[in-house]
Amino acid sequence: LFDDEAPVTVNNFVFLATQGFYDGVPFHRVIPDFMAQGGDPTGTGTGGPGYEFEDEVDTGLTFDRRGLLAMANAGPATNGSQFFITFAPATHLNGLHTIFGELVAGDDVLSSITLNEPSLGITGTPDIIERIDIVEQ
Repeated sequence: LFDDEAPVTVNNFVFLATQGFYDGVPFHRVIPDFMAQGGDPTGTGTGGPGYEFEDEVDTGLTFDRRGLLAMANAGPATNGSQFFITFAPATHLNGLHTIFGELVAGDDVLSSITLNEPSLGITGTPDIIERIDIVEQ
């Protein structure tokens, strides 16, 4: 997690994860060659923790690779609990979403997440997050 670049976002994610907020929550939006989005307890893409916070867009972090962890939002300062993991570079998102971490293991798991985006005619059964463990190194 990039706690130097996005301290508020990392703190929020760690808090929600350690409180079990993400346990049993689906990856409700998974688009091929783009990203897997989860973190909405309703599974609809409209839910969250009941609060919103500011973006932390650091110019040193860009969507230049697979495996980046970033906040999903509905516009500026609407971060809550929803996040996504990139499947590929997504430079069109630079400056629009807070990048706050990256996968260091589990790329095989990322590759196996079921595609699901009804607006594109992709209607897979969403995979469920069992839990998110935060490991200090």
